Amino acid sequence: MSSPVHPRRKMLQGALAVAAVAFNPLSRSWAATAEPGTLHVPDFDGQLLLDTGTRASAADDFGHIVHHAPWAVLVPGSVEDIVKVVRFARAHGLKVAGTRGIGESHSTHGQAQVEGGIVIDMSALSTIHEIGAASVWVDAGVRWNALLQATVPLGKSPPTLTDYIDLSVGGTLSVGGIGGQVFRHGLQVDNVLEMDVVTGRGELVRCSRLIHRPLFDAVRGGLGQFGIIVRARIRLVAVLPQARTYTAVYTDLPRFLADQVLLIESGRFDYVEGSVSIANGGRSFQLEAVKYFKPGAEPDDAALLAGLSYQPGTLQVADSSYYDFTNRLAPLIAFLQSSGLWEYPHPWLDMFVPGTVAASFVKQVLDQTPEAEMGGGPILLYPFRLDKLTAPFVRVPPGRHAFLFSLLRTAVPPTEENVAALVAKNQLFVEQLMQVGGRRYAIGSAPPGPGGWREHFEPLWPSFQAAKALFDPDNVLTPGQRIF
Repeated sequence: MSSPVHPRRKMLQGALAVAAVAFNPLSRSWAATAEPGTLHVPDFDGQLLLDTGTRASAADDFGHIVHHAPWAVLVPGSVEDIVKVVRFARAHGLKVAGTRGIGESHSTHGQAQVEGGIVIDMSALSTIHEIGAASVWVDAGVRWNALLQATVPLGKSPPTLTDYIDLSVGGTLSVGGIGGQVFRHGLQVDNVLEMDVVTGRGELVRCSRLIHRPLFDAVRGGLGQFGIIVRARIRLVAVLPQARTYTAVYTDLPRFLADQVLLIESGRFDYVEGSVSIANGGRSFQLEAVKYFKPGAEPDDAALLAGLSYQPGTLQVADSSYYDFTNRLAPLIAFLQSSGLWEYPHPWLDMFVPGTVAASFVKQVLDQTPEAEMGGGPILLYPFRLDKLTAPFVRVPPGRHAFLFSLLRTAVPPTEENVAALVAKNQLFVEQLMQVGGRRYAIGSAPPGPGGWREHFEPLWPSFQAAKALFDPDNVLTPGQRIF
């Protein structure tokens, strides 16, 4: 079962794309024809593109802040192409990173870009190979929405989904993959059963909890530092066809947080999230909770909402299909794209806040965040249980609960000065976060300073370094994270 060809792929199949056939190790540049002193590049099933337009597109991501152009872009025709390009890069001192699509990485600060190296367009490998009773085997370039379109009609779904489902399987497994079901099922990396990975040594390895466990644990949430995920087996669970969404407003932050924790501990809902609104100098907090059901067995609203302290008169209840619930952001995304705001800079910041200090830390950050700095972007705030997490390099605070606290800004106006000020504010908030024992979710725009990555991974920094030495000893992979 194959996904449709992406429009950008169609563009690359046109006449303007120029394929590389040779590499000059002295000038460290590519050529479309063999010349004296050049090395023949491997024979790929796909194409290694070097035209200016393709490379310029690859020097972008959802953040639209950092722009590092590669020397070439690989549109792979097979997994073996990725093995070949990593081996070639390692032999000649080049860097490589995989990305969701050319210029389409959903990270916001150049994490999947490769200045002067090779970017791999993972959307070229997007086949759903096998759907079983309890799992699905897919290429890493498959988007979660395509996966859902294939499994939901069978009454199956991955247990945890990000809010925005037009992300790639390999991309979210490389960082964690968080959503409102984490309190039940863990992150997306906690629900992958096995993976095929091309390590920085250029070796294709199948890993799981039973075989090659060190690689399996390193790659899950490993920020692309140890291997490129090329295929994954994702756990599936049975899902009911309908979803009932409850939203309600709070004005008291501690009460809002306490009710969220009550809900994830009681397990009465299938999904729990929340958000913050800043308007006219005031704040409010919105609970969002969802219960799946089948027609004829509707949820008991009173039982589900018992004991909650939301503002009277603010409760709203709406039913939808399960798939429409998972794809609920599609109309908003379409509006942002049509209005041009999708192309504005997005200096996002995602933080994991210890549950014990969530109320005070959130207030501290909100006190420093005027409405204008958000540019109309949302602020997410919801808890999850840490005992559901199993990937060692997804760093989270100690304790039973942590809160995802995300400032999903749009830079308005989209000037360099405004973007720089917002990134600096992000770095300030990360410093404050670390002081209270929190960790950042490493997809945003808060580049760490000297020693920042060491502090982020402690006490596992020595283990992280050891895994790098074992699986990517020549530091070939994903330089955009700026860890090594």
